[in-house]
Amino acid sequence: MQLNDEYQALREAVREFAVESVAPVIGDFYERHAFPYDLIRQMGKMGLFGLPFPTEFDGEGGDYFALCLALEELARVDSSVAITLEAAVSLGAMPIHRFGTEEQKERWLPALCKGEKLAAFGLTEPGFGSDAGGTATRAVLDGDQWVINGSKAFITNSGTDITCLVTVTAVTGTNPDGSKELSTIIVPSGTPGFTVLPGYSKVGWCASDTHELAFDDVRVPVGNLLGERGRGFAQFLRILDEGRIAIAALSVGLAQGCVDESIRYARERRAFGRSIGDFQAIQFKISEMEARAHVARLAYYDAAEKMLAGRPFKKEAAIAKLTASNAAMDNARDATQIHGGYGFMNEFPVGRFYRDAKILEIGEGTSEIQKLVIARELDL
Repeated sequence: MQLNDEYQALREAVREFAVESVAPVIGDFYERHAFPYDLIRQMGKMGLFGLPFPTEFDGEGGDYFALCLALEELARVDSSVAITLEAAVSLGAMPIHRFGTEEQKERWLPALCKGEKLAAFGLTEPGFGSDAGGTATRAVLDGDQWVINGSKAFITNSGTDITCLVTVTAVTGTNPDGSKELSTIIVPSGTPGFTVLPGYSKVGWCASDTHELAFDDVRVPVGNLLGERGRGFAQFLRILDEGRIAIAALSVGLAQGCVDESIRYARERRAFGRSIGDFQAIQFKISEMEARAHVARLAYYDAAEKMLAGRPFKKEAAIAKLTASNAAMDNARDATQIHGGYGFMNEFPVGRFYRDAKILEIGEGTSEIQKLVIARELDL
């Protein structure tokens, strides 16, 4: 996909923001496991949270590929900030845009598009990750209210001071074939019985917000049903297919960031009287890193192009996510090796990159799930 002037201008603007505003301060937030509210406000003013949404809801009128470009450039510098944007848009606001009523869109989307508020997507549960069909959270109709009981795990953007809602998948009945009827329900923050548990102590993404959620007889209006009753499974599959392209873009950003830092270090670091970049072993390693990032970028570009054209893209999204997350992990390992002992220090960006890379092979569908999706699309 050839970038037009608008895409290129967006890429350059986000790159400038990442280098000049994020890079100098994010290490401190990361070490303190603190959420960077000021950076999020700046991103909101830049319109990043509204990139793929219509202007009628205070969005930017762009598309999903624009979001992916922004994610890639942010992740070249830091993944905590990038995943905050990714989850806020593709998991938080997008379900409301895709499946919400006009009333729901008018109520929630403007603040989400401006980055003034964040939304979360409550799918994963403590006992059910890849097996989303094993959902145990239940919602029962009681008059004109849904009564929700259960829990969710590893939910991004769910406990910030500006989080306004979490969209929850829950069992709402039984289908004719005996399987669980899954539906999606909006639960506003602060609803009685809805508890946000303390944040996790994480290996990576330490400046992003992640919590376990508990629902104890949580009551919300029947009108908080998002989309059709019983279509929750199909809805979150659509959201995850799109989200995999976004995570692929984020992964490419991390992989490219590893290349950036390795080139910089190889030029500055001297050993045996020479810049280590003069040694063929280092040149070959960085060349392989660049090749991985390039191929992964082409994969997510291809998936995004098919998605925007309205063509089937499930297989391509899975390929992009699998390829890009592998590239991120491999590049983070190689960048750390190039940096030697300094690569093991958190003050160097590659230390954060190494810690952040692994989750990309797990979140929004593990690598094993991506292979399963690809195999099924090949009728295996």
